Amino acid sequence: MSNEFDFRIKKIGDCKIPSPMPFSNIQGDRIANFVRDDQYVLHSVIKGDNQDKKNVYEYALEMAGPREKVFFNPGHIHAGIVTCGGLCPGLNGVIRAIVRTLWQRYNVRRISGVQYGYVGFMPESNLPVKTLDPDIVDDIHNMGGSILGSARGGSDVIKIVDALEQLNMNMLFTIGGDGTQRCALEVTEEIERRNLKITVVGVPKTIDNDISFIDKSFGFDTAVSKAEAAVHAAHVEAKSAIDGMGLVKVMGREAGFIAAHTTLATSDVNFCLIPEVPFRLDGERGLLKQLERRLDRRKHAVILVAEGAGQELLKETGEKDPSGNKKLADIGLFLKDSIISHFKSIGREANLKYIDPSYMIRASKANPNDSLYCARLGANAVHAAMTGRTAMLISEWNNCFVHVPIQMAVSKKNRVDPESPLWRDVLEATQQPITMMDTADKKNK
Repeated sequence: MSNEFDFRIKKIGDCKIPSPMPFSNIQGDRIANFVRDDQYVLHSVIKGDNQDKKNVYEYALEMAGPREKVFFNPGHIHAGIVTCGGLCPGLNGVIRAIVRTLWQRYNVRRISGVQYGYVGFMPESNLPVKTLDPDIVDDIHNMGGSILGSARGGSDVIKIVDALEQLNMNMLFTIGGDGTQRCALEVTEEIERRNLKITVVGVPKTIDNDISFIDKSFGFDTAVSKAEAAVHAAHVEAKSAIDGMGLVKVMGREAGFIAAHTTLATSDVNFCLIPEVPFRLDGERGLLKQLERRLDRRKHAVILVAEGAGQELLKETGEKDPSGNKKLADIGLFLKDSIISHFKSIGREANLKYIDPSYMIRASKANPNDSLYCARLGANAVHAAMTGRTAMLISEWNNCFVHVPIQMAVSKKNRVDPESPLWRDVLEATQQPITMMDTADKKNK
């Protein structure tokens, strides 16, 4: 990623209204403090990084949290919440935190949930908004999914802003991945063209952990813990059979973070396959030959593959989902069939069990770590919106909650660096070859 950053946050106006929150600006008085506008978090904690930059917004991000002055009069707010894309553990927790913070901290009494993502804004969908209050969201954090429903598509920016005007909605919280937030950015641009005073604040939802300037997205911890259970089952099955093999497929279209972290969490994975590191099936260095050698040595093997790995080995589907994402060919079933076929061709029994826990993971309720994280993300999103900040995301970065311009967050995918300590640790945990490509393949990369 380029070292040229611009972390300035847009605002729709000046903050002149005293916050209704009873916080303090005095250190040492044992009362929770407001956050000052001159408080920042360094982008990099590595000595020497960006130290030559003169402007703070080039090397630091605004610290998130409640301010002493706000832009909106709480009595004039109609806030909307929308959840887009696939399901993810923690969606309801974020919704709950936003509603409770608006209602209980800022005395906002008009809060609406937009049903089924951006589709709910489309007039042809004929979907009414849902009234939200603390009683309605009281225990939703104990459930998986989203009480608002979720969907891909519906990203007609003109119709979305038309709907915001018709609903007199002047605050919108967008909970979704990079596609959702790109659309949110276009919405803010259309709002600006119409000279409207509407703020748009995003909460990044990407179970793959692939949005930039986010230490970890909500739902990721839960995904790893659920994937760990699938790997454990695959390991037990593999050890219980002659030449037993367990194959587990997890989420990760373009980023292999779930696979990498699950590998380290379990210490039972022998081959971790991710989108960022290509591999071959055939040849002396290929996966199939490595599997043979593993079975010769240890009599069992566990393979963990991210859904976006090995796509170069498969025929492209040529299809896209309603969000415009390329539909991936199924690497899990491809590997299953290829492994069984290979061992049959060499006259060796292949006892392979295939597990795909993807939808079980997505539909899970958040674990305690994610529940805590979602509560803080939602609250900080409200604090940002109340001050008129817009076209931004709430993120945790270097263990602090910060404001990130959407433009910066979606500028490039966050991916596993094959030269990073994380991937090096995965290689040490699995003892798989550093490369499963032929020399000629590596030269062509």
